[in-house]
Amino acid sequence: MRITLAYGTRGLNLELPGDWDVTVLAKPPMPLLADPPSAIASALDSPLGCGRVGEEARGCASACILVCDVTRPVPNSLILRPIVERLLGAGLDPRAITILVATGLHRPNEGEELSRLIGDPWVLEKVRVSNHLARQDEQHVLLGTTSLGIPVRLDRRFVEADLRIVVGLVEPHFMAGWSGGRKLVLPGVAHADTIAAFHAARMIGHARAAACTLEGNPLHETQREVIRMLGKVLGVNVVIDDRRRLSFASFGEIEESHAAAVRFADPFFSILVAGRFGTVLASGAGFPLDATYYQAVKGICAGAAILEPGGELFVAAACSEGFGSAEFRASQRLLRDLGKERFRAEAFGRARSRIDEWETVMLLKALDVGRVHLFSEGLDGEDQKLTCVLPCADLLGELGACVARDPSRRIAVIPEGPYMAAEVKPPCPS
Repeated sequence: MRITLAYGTRGLNLELPGDWDVTVLAKPPMPLLADPPSAIASALDSPLGCGRVGEEARGCASACILVCDVTRPVPNSLILRPIVERLLGAGLDPRAITILVATGLHRPNEGEELSRLIGDPWVLEKVRVSNHLARQDEQHVLLGTTSLGIPVRLDRRFVEADLRIVVGLVEPHFMAGWSGGRKLVLPGVAHADTIAAFHAARMIGHARAAACTLEGNPLHETQREVIRMLGKVLGVNVVIDDRRRLSFASFGEIEESHAAAVRFADPFFSILVAGRFGTVLASGAGFPLDATYYQAVKGICAGAAILEPGGELFVAAACSEGFGSAEFRASQRLLRDLGKERFRAEAFGRARSRIDEWETVMLLKALDVGRVHLFSEGLDGEDQKLTCVLPCADLLGELGACVARDPSRRIAVIPEGPYMAAEVKPPCPS
C-alpha cells in the first residue's frame, strides 16, 4: 500500500508491505465552496449573533483585527480585504485600523514572511500590520483574574479598539480542543505571564485538555471566561481541507461563529476506532506545523491517543527550522536530566509554567503510553538527544521491525497527524 504523509513542503511517500494490516485514519472528503471569495462575502453578510461588519463599525473610531501567525495556514488572502473594505466603507480612517498578528509567545512574523501571511499587498499598503509581543509590559492591559486564578493581561491595541475582530482557522488542537476563535485572544495576544499561567501543568495535564474536547476542558472554559471579561468580539472562522481549500466560513459573535465552525468540522476531523494499535505511524502535519520539533509534539500526541500501552509510535516531522525556542530547548534538557517523574513533580508543583514548558508536559502524556520514534531530516545529533524520544534513521525499516513482532501485523497510519483527532471507541455495555 502506498501512503503519503504530510511532511515538510513536499510530503513523504512510503510503500507499505502488502501483508500488513493497515488502517489509514483520514478525513472523509470535505465539501468545497465553489467560489471562495463569494463564500467569504456571504458569511460576512450573514452574521451570527451580531450585525454586519459595516453596521458594527458605525460610530467606531478604531478597529483591531487579530490573525494567526505563520504556523497556521489561514487563507487570509481571501478574508482580510473584504473586512477592511467594509470598515473603510463604514467611515473608519485606514490609519485607525490595525491588523495584529496573534503570535502568543512565538517569534514575530516580518518581511517576506509577513507578506505571505497577510497574502494581499493591498491590505499591507492600506492599513497598519503589527506583531503582538508578549514580553513588552507596556503593550498590555490588566483586565482582572479568572476563577482559576489566572491574571489576564492582553495587548492594549486589541483591548482598547472600539471594534474587535478575530480571523481563525478551526482545526483540532491537542490541548484547547479546537483552534480558532477565542484562541487568538488567549494565548494569541496575551502577556507572557498570562500565557505561562494559562499553560500551567495543572491546566494542560487535565484529562479533558485534549483534541476536539470542549466540555469540561479547563483551557476552553478559561478562554470563554476571558472573552466575557473583555467584552464584545466578532469572529471569522474558516475550515479548510487537506489541500487547504475553503470548505466552510462563518462570521458573527466570536463564540457563535466558532461554535458553527466546530459543528461543521467535527464530523470530518474526529474519528472513532474500535481499539488501540500496537504500532502507530503519524505525521507532524507538514509545513508550517512541522517546521520545528516544538510544533511536532502535536503529531506525537495525535498518534499516542490510539497507541496501546507499551506500543511503538513513529512520527515523521521535517523540523526544517530546527528545534524551537531556547526556552523549549531548556525545558527538554531538564526532562532529559531529571527524568519523567521528577520533571512531572516539579512542573505540577508550580502555578505557572516556564515559557514553552507546556509542550514538554504534553510530550509526557505520549511518553507515558509507549515508545516514541522520530524521523526528521531537520535535527542534528545534539538536538536529537534533546527530543527525549528515539531517533529513527530508516523509517520503513524500523517500522517494519516493530510490525513484524505483532502476529496480526496491524498498524494505524495518521497521514495528517494532529489535523485528525482519533479516539478509541468505548466498549459496548455488556
